[in-house]
Amino acid sequence: MQELKKDWWKKEVIYQIYPKSFNDSNEDGIGDLEGIRQKLPYLKDLGVTMIWICPIFKSPMHDNGYDIADYEDIDPQFGTMDDFDLLLNYANKIDIKIMLDLVVNHTSDEHEWFQKALADKNSKYRAYYIFKEGKERPNNWRSQFGGSAWEKVPGEDAYYLHLFGKEQPDLNWENPELRQEIYDMINRWLEKGIAGFRIDSITFIKKDQDFASLPADGVDGLVSCKSKTRNRPGIGEFLNELKRETYEKYNCVTVGEASGVDYKDYEEFIGKDGYFSMIFDFHYADIDVESGTDWFKRSHWQAKDFKELLAQSQETIQQAGWAANFIENHDQPRALSKLVHKDYQNNQSACGIAAMYFFLRGTPFIYQGQELGMINAQRTNIEEFDDISSIDNYYRGMAEGYSEEEALHFVNLRSRDNTRNPMAWSNERYGGFSQKAPWLEMTEEYPQINAQNNEALDFYKDMITLRQTSEISSTLVNGTIEFLAEVPENVIAYVREYQGQRLYCLTNLGTNVEIFTWPKQVDEVLINSHKNDIKEKNNSLLPYQSVLFK
Repeated sequence: MQELKKDWWKKEVIYQIYPKSFNDSNEDGIGDLEGIRQKLPYLKDLGVTMIWICPIFKSPMHDNGYDIADYEDIDPQFGTMDDFDLLLNYANKIDIKIMLDLVVNHTSDEHEWFQKALADKNSKYRAYYIFKEGKERPNNWRSQFGGSAWEKVPGEDAYYLHLFGKEQPDLNWENPELRQEIYDMINRWLEKGIAGFRIDSITFIKKDQDFASLPADGVDGLVSCKSKTRNRPGIGEFLNELKRETYEKYNCVTVGEASGVDYKDYEEFIGKDGYFSMIFDFHYADIDVESGTDWFKRSHWQAKDFKELLAQSQETIQQAGWAANFIENHDQPRALSKLVHKDYQNNQSACGIAAMYFFLRGTPFIYQGQELGMINAQRTNIEEFDDISSIDNYYRGMAEGYSEEEALHFVNLRSRDNTRNPMAWSNERYGGFSQKAPWLEMTEEYPQINAQNNEALDFYKDMITLRQTSEISSTLVNGTIEFLAEVPENVIAYVREYQGQRLYCLTNLGTNVEIFTWPKQVDEVLINSHKNDIKEKNNSLLPYQSVLFK
């Protein structure tokens, strides 16, 4: 791989792959590493420079790989370590870097450490996790996936903590021996030649050591664990040590899934001496719900609300460091279904919302299928869902007083299965993903929405070319960002500026045609999601149209 400058990741375009649903090479209905390798030419043609692969490690798959049983072995459904090496070598050959998911807040309950902790309460591995003695649960914390965050140890008057599924016991980061084991594992992966990590749930590694109960916030008598376990005082000591013992020794990229971080703390996370290269900001991504874990609490947002949150995010990060910009990922619904009125969910709108976020200041992330304009699935029965969070929200919604129909509606809107549906490569049966029925049923639209003759896909290629290799590339990568106020309520407008060059991006995030005075005379249209004629200073934007111009 070529020698990389410091901060090289600012120039990247990153494509997220959910391996189980990307491409099936051995016709078992499940995507795999060889399937990814086969599609690298597609990704190269698209223009992406790095891929982020969701967990591929050995796992019982209770949470689709985010429950890791062995950090240094590949799960058989994805292939072998030899398959990974072939993928890595081919990617290096065509200048595509690989970033892996790093899950170190918890392991699987089938991990060797946890099995040894259960087998012998006096072993050192008992201190690798968080166990509490007693006949009753230690507190009333609710896990992120619902139910108590404490699970009884079989045959003992003791409980272990799991902030996510009961099959995902939390690691005890207070234990220095455990931390060193994690650092050694990370360094072995970096020595292998990967480009870096996206770091899962990292703000949960520090727990309040009083383990105190709090007033209940639901009819289940439990309280969200977040206020006692997410981004707590003292977490900086762990994150600085993690950086010092691993990342800092390599010229790698680190992207934190840093939910719950206040904007005032962003400089600590992504500043000059921050813990990570960049972090995801969920303030605008989770606009459709009051809480990312309580999907039945809908927010009824308006375009102006999204605009305000997006501007606040970008302006804060501009002061603090660097952004990881996204509108979809493996935990989110499809952006076209979430951000666009159902009457306008088409390829043109997919292009419009793409341009809105893609030219923001920061590194753009594309989630598989986003570039095709894929939309949410509509499932008619809870039995059709695979996602643990979807099942939990369905039953919690009914417990909170919603009908079965309403609870299913909320889950269909927000289910993580929406973006975990298999990738649609063609209009043939099973979308060209596999010759066998996939592990998760596909959306009904794949005969029309797939990677063949796709207007949105061509648009993404044009956007990537503009950002990476055009005469405005330096401005799109390095430029400052300023949001403009003198525009209609539904219009998002910002300026990117670098070394005297100013680029304007306008997006109509509403269903009405917006006619208004644009911030300047259009000298050159660089990209237009709707391909209509734009000439005059007093101009209009069609519903969900984006225009980039100078």
